Amino acid sequence: MDFPLARQRFYQEICQLDDQINLAKAALYLAQEEYTQLDPDEYLNALDVMAAEVIERLPQGRYPLRILQTINQYLYDDLGFKGNTERYYDPRNSFLNDVLERRTGIPITLSVVYMEIAKRIDFPMVGVGMPGHFLIRPVVDEMTVFVDPFNRGDVLFPEDCQARLEQVLGQPVEWRPEFLEAVSTRQILARMLTNLKIIYLQQNDRQRALSMVERILLLFPNTATELRDRGLLYYQAGRWSEAIPDLEAYLNAVPDARDGNVIQELLRRMAEG
Repeated sequence: MDFPLARQRFYQEICQLDDQINLAKAALYLAQEEYTQLDPDEYLNALDVMAAEVIERLPQGRYPLRILQTINQYLYDDLGFKGNTERYYDPRNSFLNDVLERRTGIPITLSVVYMEIAKRIDFPMVGVGMPGHFLIRPVVDEMTVFVDPFNRGDVLFPEDCQARLEQVLGQPVEWRPEFLEAVSTRQILARMLTNLKIIYLQQNDRQRALSMVERILLLFPNTATELRDRGLLYYQAGRWSEAIPDLEAYLNAVPDARDGNVIQELLRRMAEG
């Protein structure tokens, strides 16, 4: 099957070492498949301009907390960026072009905006993929602090993060140190795609959900659950010749899967069909 140009560009961008992937470009290529007229350079330039305006506001002493304070004031006070609490599951919250235009998004996309500005002012940050929430962390030796871009750039110390996660999830959380580990660029992109996949499945938009799964598998080709989900979406679309190898690969990778009997039944139907 011939993939659209945006998919090809996305694939070319991610076929590099992780630290060489341009996160903003890859995110915009992700969006370009939905918005076919999107010009990635327009939004990359917007990020450049935003970073230049932050630089003009930076104090002479570039201490980490002062830099964060400057970025926060610019993004949230001057530009009015905010977390979309009213329509959290609006797909537009997951597309970087929409987030930049509408100045609202979910934790991970607001984190991408924040990280991209920080990168441009030589203040690198990494993503922290807690379950159910997303934070970022400056790469500095002097201290360990976390930033919550969804909540106006709140600065959190490690001991604050469990309380923030419990606040977000609305229930106690059994804390694990790995919740605060940095995630890769590929993992950030996969999480953005997963958010959209879930939204489109809830909307019964199988074609869009399939396009998200396909790109997750470009990032992580051997993810068993994504092979299963692609196989199921192929099955529902009547594309049985494509569904069978995916579902068989899933059963081979997870032979004791809880849904193994269901998958085996689908394979039997297709074999007889």
